[in-house]
Amino acid sequence: MNAFEFVNRYGFYLDEIRSVIRPELFPQLDELVRIDPHDLVIPETWFPNEFATRGFVWGSFLNLLKEAQE
Repeated sequence: MNAFEFVNRYGFYLDEIRSVIRPELFPQLDELVRIDPHDLVIPETWFPNEFATRGFVWGSFLNLLKEAQE
């Protein structure tokens, strides 16, 4: 998946996370919603498959949770 596909599907990945997390975690997810996906990748970015892309978005979410706990 290239960077353009990632940008187009970014909202889908966030919706997917929202559908499986507890409501008290929504504020951290909303931080990701406010991030422009163009700021997360450069045009040359390439993900080997859909799982890697999901892992990148989930990893970003988990990093926000970790920061919130510190």
